[in-house]
Amino acid sequence: MNDRTFVDTNVLIYAHDVDAKARHETAKSVLRELWSERTGVLSTQVLKEFYVNVTRKIPNPISKDSARTVVNNYAVWCVDTTPAEISMAFQIEDASKIGFWDALIVASALKSGAVRILSEDLNAGQMIAGIFIENPFVSTR
Repeated sequence: MNDRTFVDTNVLIYAHDVDAKARHETAKSVLRELWSERTGVLSTQVLKEFYVNVTRKIPNPISKDSARTVVNNYAVWCVDTTPAEISMAFQIEDASKIGFWDALIVASALKSGAVRILSEDLNAGQMIAGIFIENPFVSTR
């Protein structure tokens, strides 16, 4: 059985943003579990967004060196985004009425074989292109 889980940017950011409090702990726990089960996947888009956000946009940015180490560590989870995923994202965007960047996350998750996406940005409980959307922070708001 395929139990791959695609991790959206916000989960990765919260895991490294100590000011995120309860979300920080939840994200760290989720990522630890995915590491131990070897079921986590993400995309180059997620790694790029993570780097920019944790080095520039969170209240207490982490160092570029630390952020680069995180990116390098998670690179083993990475699925590449190609023109095929971009085309798929166009279809998902239209069919699901979501923004392009979110549709590209879904297209990358499809490519990776993920059965669920952990995200705060998409509607929890929804199925998009056959992938279940789950918000790991629902109880930590």
